[in-house]
Amino acid sequence: MNTGKIGKVYLVGAGPGDPKLITIRGLEALKRSDVIVFDRLAGPQLLNHARQDAERIYVGKLPDRHTMKQEDINQLLVDLALQGKSVTRLKGGDPTVFGRVGEEAELLRQNGVEYEIIPGITSAISVPAYAGIPVTHRDLASSFSVITGHESPDKLDLSIHWDKVTNATGTLVFLMGVAKIGYISEQLVKHGRSPQTPVALVQWGTRAEQRTLVGTLDNIEEKVREANFKPPAVIVVGDVVAQRETLAWAERKPLFGQRVLVTRARSQASELVAKLDDLGAETYEFPVIETKLPDSESNVQAIQEALAQADDYDWVILTSANGVEYFFRWLEREAVDIRRFHRAQFAAVGPKTAQELAHRGIRADLLPESYQAEGLVDKLDGLVKPGQKALLPRGDLARELLPKKLRELGVEAVEIDVYETALAAPKDMWIAEMLAKKQIHVITFTSSSTVVNLLEALKLNGIEDPVAALQGIEIVCIGPVTAETAEKHGIQVTVVPQHATIDGMVEALAERHRIMRGE
Repeated sequence: MNTGKIGKVYLVGAGPGDPKLITIRGLEALKRSDVIVFDRLAGPQLLNHARQDAERIYVGKLPDRHTMKQEDINQLLVDLALQGKSVTRLKGGDPTVFGRVGEEAELLRQNGVEYEIIPGITSAISVPAYAGIPVTHRDLASSFSVITGHESPDKLDLSIHWDKVTNATGTLVFLMGVAKIGYISEQLVKHGRSPQTPVALVQWGTRAEQRTLVGTLDNIEEKVREANFKPPAVIVVGDVVAQRETLAWAERKPLFGQRVLVTRARSQASELVAKLDDLGAETYEFPVIETKLPDSESNVQAIQEALAQADDYDWVILTSANGVEYFFRWLEREAVDIRRFHRAQFAAVGPKTAQELAHRGIRADLLPESYQAEGLVDKLDGLVKPGQKALLPRGDLARELLPKKLRELGVEAVEIDVYETALAAPKDMWIAEMLAKKQIHVITFTSSSTVVNLLEALKLNGIEDPVAALQGIEIVCIGPVTAETAEKHGIQVTVVPQHATIDGMVEALAERHRIMRGE
């Protein structure tokens, strides 16, 4: 419906593929827009930054539809803006470098639509950089050219003046030219470049599939053919290619080339994602759980009654970071002063839970060596005394091992469900395709509920047999309880760390890959 107010269009460069290479200005536009128009060249993870209510329009190729024509995309942007909507058009790389942004902007201008061109990091410099190749070097190349290679030989000859381009700059960067690599090499040699000039082709640069092939102008065509090297790739010609031998960095990271599916709740995923990213993994968030305050009258009443007895507890036992967070939310909601728990000792199941307590000014009196309920039970045995009273603020899916053991020891265990864990089933147009093509290499599970919910979420995304879809994928579980749940559902577990922590998961996965790479 036309509101009479004309919207604004942001023509945003999304960068080469790594979602973290978008600019701050581009990210701001993405977060505020009503509609996101995107294609396959923009990293799908970027869509996680859009507003939850934002409309997402894919204009790339689907199995039942060819890529939307550029003219239709131009008109779509105009139509959306005339409806009063703010629009972000996400374009791979930089929109002004072979991005046809001029055509989109021109039609917007003709229709009186305000627009903003937000530059992005072009693949012409970023992809070589991720392969350890600087396009300029003080001793090797003081200039570089960016040239399109996505044309037939006769069109290339019309658009490229080989006699001028060949030696115009120290480094030549060809975009989209893999299929024409033989002709490009032939023309460069013909017009003065040495046949021994180094050449590098970097495929899917900055992404998990990044692959680099190095040769010289006289043999690169043969190497491409032998390696069955396919587009998309950036071609770099010049002496700077030799720098790769010493400057290659991305491919040396322990988790380089691994696309990891993180199933944790989005509010908790950042720590795990950051650690995986630092080790070179490409992370893909697919949160299958969400936590929330319980709202049933009986549950709320039970919490209120338990907190009213704050002065009577000898122990407050917390078994997760979520338990800490929601426990304190309830204290605030019910106006209960934490000092009323003056009699109680605080026990935490692991370092993360203890850290969350410490952030709130409370040092855990008890922390087991084994970071799970069994370890906590062993530690409490001998410390708790019959007749004592313990409060257990937990989630609704918490195991019964701990309260059962406490009661066996004569302790009055008061359980309260301070939060509920619910299924989150994000709709993701890529998940089924990535699993089918084995483009997901690792899946992380941080609780039993993430295992159960992932299988259900995959069904809701059109995958009839989720367990079969996970075959051949490395499965990393935070601890033995989570691993047991996975195996009960027919999922083969690959990695279970010695310590049930996020750090333990990441370190165990990295160590496995170091061994696999023979390091």
